Amino acid sequence: MRRLALPLALLLLLGAPLAAVAQAAPPAPSNDWQGPDDHHPLPPPRPWNQLSADEKDILSPLAKDWDTFPPQRQSRMLDKAQRWRGLPADRRAEIRDRIAHWQQMTPEERAQARRNQQKFNDLSPEQRQKLHDAFERFRTLPPDQRRALVEQWRNQTPEQRRQALDHLGPNDALPPPPPPRDR
Repeated sequence: MRRLALPLALLLLLGAPLAAVAQAAPPAPSNDWQGPDDHHPLPPPRPWNQLSADEKDILSPLAKDWDTFPPQRQSRMLDKAQRWRGLPADRRAEIRDRIAHWQQMTPEERAQARRNQQKFNDLSPEQRQKLHDAFERFRTLPPDQRRALVEQWRNQTPEQRRQALDHLGPNDALPPPPPPRDR
């Protein structure tokens, strides 16, 4: 399990913004009450049948529950759909792959991934940048060099891995997270 800690942290680094969307998290606390000094009226609810075809396509995973969402949540989801529309096709495909991978994970794997994400968040900005840069260097390596680095990483003890991370140089690269498991 410890062998997967760093690769899963890296996976979460790259996919964390969407992981929260991919899981069925409880809705955020609602601010339904509007006080007399509040100048921001609630957005009106948008029934599913009143969404555009494009909005329905993007929000299709939410179709069955859409009409039960409070207006604020609908508004947030519509804002996210608008941002999604502006992403390049390759970025959308990458995000879909990450969401699919997240959905295939067991609850234990998800919990471990969340813990790893928290560990990453607890790093200093310099440490996070160093980790990010090393992973980006890995992604640009030729496939044979990536495979060799992954094999070297797998053959190391947890202590050797920790030392390697602690002494990561500006030209070093990190192995990637493990590939998704077929279920």
